[in-house]
Amino acid sequence: MGQIWLTSDMHFCHDRDFIFKPRGFETVEEMNEAIVRNWNLVVKDGDDVYVLGDCMLKDNETGIQLMKSLKGRLHIILGNHDTDARRKLYATIENVVEILYATVLKYRGYHFYLSHYPTLCGNYDDSESLKTRLISLCGHAHTPDRFADWEQGVIYHCELDAHDCRPVSIDEVVEDCEKKWAE
Repeated sequence: MGQIWLTSDMHFCHDRDFIFKPRGFETVEEMNEAIVRNWNLVVKDGDDVYVLGDCMLKDNETGIQLMKSLKGRLHIILGNHDTDARRKLYATIENVVEILYATVLKYRGYHFYLSHYPTLCGNYDDSESLKTRLISLCGHAHTPDRFADWEQGVIYHCELDAHDCRPVSIDEVVEDCEKKWAE
């Protein structure tokens, strides 16, 4: 079994500068290339990658070619820009293993709720350990702050904007959340 990775909001081909400039790129093409390069440097073919929505926008033909170049087994959680037409295109990618609206993932005794959107899904008893919580993993906000919604609930942002334009490993998520929980 390979590693588990998470990411969201690639926005391949989204040519609006409010997407690519905050990520440090001058053009959408530069951003597209960097995302593929960063992804394929860490993800191996046998790894599972949970993509928490908003894979591409605008140029579907180029976007789908970029997605086909990504390593790993893709589990796509649909976001607000993932239309029915794009969903059908995602299904044509050989390494897409499922397309969902949300799912629950269990890993090393932790329980995660995966959705495109930040979701309140845990109780508020702070005396319990993090393993007793359902941790919301999300994207959507394009925030560079992994813990932007932590005070609202146990919510962790996986979007590229919070992880140097690369997927984040589930082990890094666990480590980050345990450190934050201990504060």
